[in-house]
Amino acid sequence: MSELRAGAARTVGVRDVAALAGVSRQTVSRVLNDHPDVAAETTARVRQAMDELGYRMNNAARALGTRRSRTIGILASDTLLYGPSRSIAAIEASARDVGYWVSAAFAESGDPDAVAAAVEHLVAQGVEGIVVVTPHARTLQALEALHVGVPVLTLQSAGRGSRGLSVDQVAGARLAVAALANVGHTRIAHLAGPAHWLEAELRADGFAAEIAARGLEPGFVLEGDWTARSGYEAAPAVIDAGVTAVFAANDQMALGLIGGLHEAGVAVPGDVSIVGFDDVPDAAFYWPQLTTVRQDFEELARRAVAALTGGADGDSGADGDGVTDTAASDLPPVEPVLIERRSVAAPAAPNASS
Repeated sequence: MSELRAGAARTVGVRDVAALAGVSRQTVSRVLNDHPDVAAETTARVRQAMDELGYRMNNAARALGTRRSRTIGILASDTLLYGPSRSIAAIEASARDVGYWVSAAFAESGDPDAVAAAVEHLVAQGVEGIVVVTPHARTLQALEALHVGVPVLTLQSAGRGSRGLSVDQVAGARLAVAALANVGHTRIAHLAGPAHWLEAELRADGFAAEIAARGLEPGFVLEGDWTARSGYEAAPAVIDAGVTAVFAANDQMALGLIGGLHEAGVAVPGDVSIVGFDDVPDAAFYWPQLTTVRQDFEELARRAVAALTGGADGDSGADGDGVTDTAASDLPPVEPVLIERRSVAAPAAPNASS
């Protein structure tokens, strides 16, 4: 034991663990790979030896022995935005919980060559599946043209193929509009996200559906780009439209819109009520505190990881093109939740002289 500890400067390997536990290297390998034919007492002894020696499993070495990398690839873009960055973090945490690693590759949104290069990079690393984070319509089109060879799951792509997992964006938008209509607003505008984003399209669909279901006049729609700046720049158009409420397709645009309205002397929610989408950590500290729709990124990530690893939601079931028919894909969308704060109030009474 003292000799092993004296050699702590070098990397501890399977041979060291086997020697301390009094078992063969093959037995250590079986414990590492959760082989069912190892006695519980032996497994405990091996794991105790690992702990004492500070053994850390080498993923590359394990892949050589098992022909499995236990690695999930992430194809992502626009990672400075809250949704993509939060999704990546949630996938990594969920993968780690089940003993998997992640490897990320980034591609300019909608560039077919960049998408193909990123996929090739991930596949070359031996990933067992790929999660596409916040897909654009053009990204999905680029993926359809590729023979990937491993399972592929896309997030937030409801209605675009059979391999998507999503939070129900349409239902979330309807919750936002309902929060405004329920307190009496009838002139409601929508500050939409960029048209090439699937989430923006679905939220706009939800906005229109709830407006129609309530028999209201079709709402005024203007397009932003997810940034607070675009929300700020939308303020004059919102004022000119004479609306009393706005559903902003994300919290950052809602923040900018609040600032632009305030600068123009329009009070929120006294003159215009606003609902956002995402529930970013700062939303509770906007002024006023923002009513918004919360997405459960953690649940979405858990489902994606389970689908690709054959976890609780079933076997991955991928075909040769990487298109999956997983049980997770058949699950209903994750339900969003309305978070009520202080940016919504009943519309002001009309001026008696008007």
